[in-house]
Amino acid sequence: MDYHTSLLLWIPLLPLLGALVNGLFGRRWPARLVSFIGCGTVGVSFLLGLVASGRLLASHGSERLVQNVYGWITTGGLALNVAFTLDALSLVMVLVVAGVSFVIHIYSIGYMHGDPGYARYFAYLNLFVFSMLILVLGNSLPVLFVGWEGVGLCSYLLIGFWFEDPQKASAGKKAFIVNRIGDLGFLLGMFILFGAAGTLSVDGLRQAADGGMISAGVATAACLFLFVGATGKSAQIPLYVWLPDAMAGPTPVSALIHAATMVTAGVYMVARLGFLYALAPSASAVVALVGGLTALFAATIGTTQNDIKKVLAYSTVSQLGYMFVGVGVGAYFAGIFHLMTHAFFKACLFLGSGAVIHALSGEQDIRKMGGLRRRLPWTYWTFLISTLAIAGFPPFAGFFSKDEILFQALTSTSRAGWAGWVHLAAYGLGLAGALLTSFYMFRLVFLTFHGDSRLPPEVHVHHEQAVMSWPLAILAALAVVGGWVGASLFGIHSFEHFLDPVLGRASEQAALVSELRHSHLVEWGGAAASVGVGLLGLLLAWWLYLRRPQLPEKLGASFRALYRLLLNKYWVDEIYETLVIKPIYYLSLFLWKFIDVVVIDGLGVNGPARLLRRLGYAGRRLQCGDLQVYAFWLAFGLVAAFAYLIVVVGLF
Repeated sequence: MDYHTSLLLWIPLLPLLGALVNGLFGRRWPARLVSFIGCGTVGVSFLLGLVASGRLLASHGSERLVQNVYGWITTGGLALNVAFTLDALSLVMVLVVAGVSFVIHIYSIGYMHGDPGYARYFAYLNLFVFSMLILVLGNSLPVLFVGWEGVGLCSYLLIGFWFEDPQKASAGKKAFIVNRIGDLGFLLGMFILFGAAGTLSVDGLRQAADGGMISAGVATAACLFLFVGATGKSAQIPLYVWLPDAMAGPTPVSALIHAATMVTAGVYMVARLGFLYALAPSASAVVALVGGLTALFAATIGTTQNDIKKVLAYSTVSQLGYMFVGVGVGAYFAGIFHLMTHAFFKACLFLGSGAVIHALSGEQDIRKMGGLRRRLPWTYWTFLISTLAIAGFPPFAGFFSKDEILFQALTSTSRAGWAGWVHLAAYGLGLAGALLTSFYMFRLVFLTFHGDSRLPPEVHVHHEQAVMSWPLAILAALAVVGGWVGASLFGIHSFEHFLDPVLGRASEQAALVSELRHSHLVEWGGAAASVGVGLLGLLLAWWLYLRRPQLPEKLGASFRALYRLLLNKYWVDEIYETLVIKPIYYLSLFLWKFIDVVVIDGLGVNGPARLLRRLGYAGRRLQCGDLQVYAFWLAFGLVAAFAYLIVVVGLF
């Protein structure tokens, strides 16, 4: 084993050690030491990822490193090791997860300063990073699932970090429960694959798929169940409802969950198992359609939200939809490309919103802001850069990745059957979502930073802190240049080619895309359409919120029903409450009070026990030691015996 391979174990192990040390001893240590351990362990993991990546970069992604740690399961026909694999795909994920998490850890030093749970916060944050690194490095589905469940647990701990507040504790429980629903689908998908292939290692499943051991029907069923798990982790319709409520946690937690870790797990899983989804075009079409619907659905809600973090939360749900459109149409590299660029600009946006909230002493309503660009210049410029990136304007990172997804969806519409129509629908939904994305993000910028100040008189704007400003600058720089590695419009395909040895490309689509790229007509036309709708969204936001600021209120009054529908998020939570939560709650009460208490406890357990106890009490009276009682029962027995002889036997 060379030194590159031996580093793999330490990449996830260091954050785990940081979590254990801060969790066990951090309460008694000064904040500086806690910060050093929490940030340092993640920073060193990122550096180790860079060191271990040397060989992969030299081989242009064709080589991979595998480290077997120990034998885990050797029973029931399943032989499974805890092993880590660093290939082109997991390398991208490790660098994104560890790198962005490190920046968020640094930012947290300023944001969480003085919090009584400071050490506990960094312990949870380190544990989150450890779980995500296990997820992306695991070379089998069970190891991946350990990380999958780990990030679910950490989301519960971090979203409900301020658990003294019932609303925040409830948000943590909601995230945990909704994800358990999706995880059931993931488990069923694994069971189906094991039944068909007899293995759950990624390499074994790939060999089984190539060898014809996994039929199209089995692949379709397994992929659909696995996608159910992805809809939970990556907040797609219908299991997206936990993510907006995740804003209850500290803002750096929101950045960590929404940008680089948990929500990207589903996209990564589909891309990692792309060889299975290639066998199941129907399942892939479902992935693309759900992604497109989610992208537009969440974008419409984002247009009316007034909480600065809620706008960004629905933006995350929408952007995840784009990633699923990419992997759903078979362009796995495009989905991962957008995952990477999204991590940069969305982390910057969330940390920027945290800087605003911190400066305004906790205020989150954008209707009570305005005029902050001069008072918070670092935050404003980094926020604006990231907004241009997410809106898809060149040369910012989001333009290249989002345009690649839309282009791939458009060029795959020639596929036979209903899949081609689904891809066309996904393209249309994505293009409409791009318009709304630009609109609601610039609405957010204009209401927060431009115009006249609407701050309440008692609110004092605090100065920006360097420990919070520098992470914003780093992420904003990545939001500018992060997309250039895959700038296909300029003939550079290095990112796609780097991932090809792992992800591959559907031959039919690859040939079509190659043919279309030579003409450049479709590609440049698609890019123009994408930028055009983004510019239209910007101008619309400018007209409504800077040029005619009184107009939005009038439009809301004129279209009251539509406005209330979007403002109340289509009442999805209320529908779930009525149709799902309350019936389950009342069913649980019935099962408890009648089935459990009356039937099981009463008739099955406690009832016989009470009967035997009463019989025991009655029998005990026969052995009381009273001579008169003995004489009575002796006489009673004699009378009964004679009665039996006379009446039944007829002796006399």
